[in-house]
Amino acid sequence: MGSVELLRVLGNKYNAEILDATHEPKSAQELSDELGIPIATSYRRIEELTEANLLELTGREFSNEGRRTKVYRRDIDGVAITFRNDGLEVSLEERPEAENSLVDVWRDLKDTR
Repeated sequence: MGSVELLRVLGNKYNAEILDATHEPKSAQELSDELGIPIATSYRRIEELTEANLLELTGREFSNEGRRTKVYRRDIDGVAITFRNDGLEVSLEERPEAENSLVDVWRDLKDTR
C-alpha cells in the first residue's frame, strides 16, 4: 500500500482510535461500546484496517452471551510520516513477534480461569 493511501486509511474517522484501543485483542462489539461508535461502523473500520495490514484477526473468544466472536489486535506500534521534496513517506513500526506471543499467552491464561 502506498504512503498516500495509508495516510487516507489512518485519517478516516475512528481508525486511529481503533488502533489505539487494540493494544490488546478486542471484538467489534467491545470497540463499538468503548469508543461509542455504531457497530456497523466498527465492522467497516475493522475491515479497512485489516485490509491495510494495520489490524489483525487474533482469534475467537466467547462473548458475555456465550457466542464466539472474532477479536482483533493492532499489528503496529507506531507510524512515522516524513515530508520530502519528492513526496511523503509513511513508515510503520511493527509490533515485535515476542510481544504478540506474550499477549496471546496472557490472554489464554486469563481465559482459563
